[in-house]
Amino acid sequence: MGRLIYDGEHRPIVLDDRTLAHLKVVVTTKLRRHEGFTMSWRHPDNQPRGRSTIWLHPSIPLKFIFDAPEPPELNQRWIQDLMDSANSSGGIALVDEVIDGPQ
Repeated sequence: MGRLIYDGEHRPIVLDDRTLAHLKVVVTTKLRRHEGFTMSWRHPDNQPRGRSTIWLHPSIPLKFIFDAPEPPELNQRWIQDLMDSANSSGGIALVDEVIDGPQ
């Protein structure tokens, strides 16, 4: 499981490495453009029910930590789905990966 450390928080946001790798592409793209936005997610099963939202901005420290030493192969469709979400008024919602099957 990977971790996203936001603004020096002691409790990281825990995500699987694959999700975090895709999220990193979208977040760094937005921040490189100096665009602030929100990110929302549902709490995992091992936490109290609910959801959280954070404001991401280039001036707020952010650190991505991966357990796996090698990055996964990226799914461009998932990156686009996350980017579309990031560009909406609601900000990034951690949507599930869609894998295209054989045609």
